[in-house]
Amino acid sequence: MTLLNVLTIPKDDPVAFTFFTGYMAMMAASVFFFFERSRVSDKWKLSLLVSALITFIAAVHYYYMRDYYLATGENPTALRYIDWTLTVPLMCVEFYLLTKAAGAKKSLMWKLIFASVVMLVFGYIGEAFNPEGGSTSHSVIYGVLSTLGYAYVLYTAWAGEVAKLAKASNNPAVERSVRILAWFVLVGWAIYPIGYMCMPGGWLNISLGWDSSNVDLFYNIADAINKIGFGLVVYSLAIGQTTKDAQTA
Repeated sequence: MTLLNVLTIPKDDPVAFTFFTGYMAMMAASVFFFFERSRVSDKWKLSLLVSALITFIAAVHYYYMRDYYLATGENPTALRYIDWTLTVPLMCVEFYLLTKAAGAKKSLMWKLIFASVVMLVFGYIGEAFNPEGGSTSHSVIYGVLSTLGYAYVLYTAWAGEVAKLAKASNNPAVERSVRILAWFVLVGWAIYPIGYMCMPGGWLNISLGWDSSNVDLFYNIADAINKIGFGLVVYSLAIGQTTKDAQTA
């Protein structure tokens, strides 16, 4: 296969199209967040930098995943999990940064990072090392272990330490932003375990006959919405609070 063929996006392949669209969207978002850092007050600059890094890292990986998919027609599992292992913990860091002013400690940040890494490592083992043909027991064991990490992040964002700190901040904008991010974790992140269960040996694959042929399409759309969406929530909060502080100064 020539380089030209690798880089050509078939007109009838929505997966290839969303790989390219996701790459461009996340690269554009990272440039936007990087430049907008100069418009927000100092206490929000780190949050916006993290948002920029999340979308930039994802854009770089999408560039390579696009070429891998076009060359092989297969799910770039390893590249996708490398991307997630870098970006998902950074998304969790945003919870710590938004509630830091309310007393969030670094221990909260490290617990969220650890839980997200547990979620991803066990998810990768369950997906990438499943015996050929799909072992249900293998899929279930590592799926359950992965879900424990996800459940911790979800609980912390909705009812645990993050939610309590957001409420204690006495800042409706912070509380609202944290709640929106919690919705991203509940709804936006839900596409990933659904995709996992569509893999050979997964519950949806066995019970309902769902296959993984379109998983990349859903993953690509979910990645763009979740990562750019996280950044836009942080940006909206940062620019709004900066404007408010300037008006009251």
